[in-house]
Amino acid sequence: MEITNADSLAEAPAPLENHNKAIVNTLYKGLASGDTATVAGLIATDLEWWFHGPQNCHHMMKMLTGKCSTTEFEFEPRSIDSIDECVIVEGWEGAQVYWVHVWTLKDGFITQFREYFNTWLTVKDLRPSRCSSSTTLWQSHPRDLTKRSLPGLMFAI
Repeated sequence: MEITNADSLAEAPAPLENHNKAIVNTLYKGLASGDTATVAGLIATDLEWWFHGPQNCHHMMKMLTGKCSTTEFEFEPRSIDSIDECVIVEGWEGAQVYWVHVWTLKDGFITQFREYFNTWLTVKDLRPSRCSSSTTLWQSHPRDLTKRSLPGLMFAI
């Protein structure tokens, strides 16, 4: 069964998932306003980072490390979803820019960041405790890019 944003609203997220979404939302607000103290307080000092996309599009990591300002590239989330300890944020600007961020949180801190730039993403549940077949938990759904061909990756939980 495929679960999209509209379907995921039918199930109320757990309190931890709501808390994690609030933390990530605060992160984006802090980045947009240039509040580096807030941003630094949300991210673990040993943040694990993974990137997939064109090499010149490391925009978020440049923002997190202070190598660029928000005026160079602004991340405007179009959707924020939570699956267990992961928060998935999606955004797009016209037909040329599409991004997905997957933030993993532990004890209220962001410990892992996966950035997908101009890449379709599918999140699948492959845990053995579930039914024998994998379940799609989330899929990219940028409305502005439906006719564009982008590489696709699967993120397994």
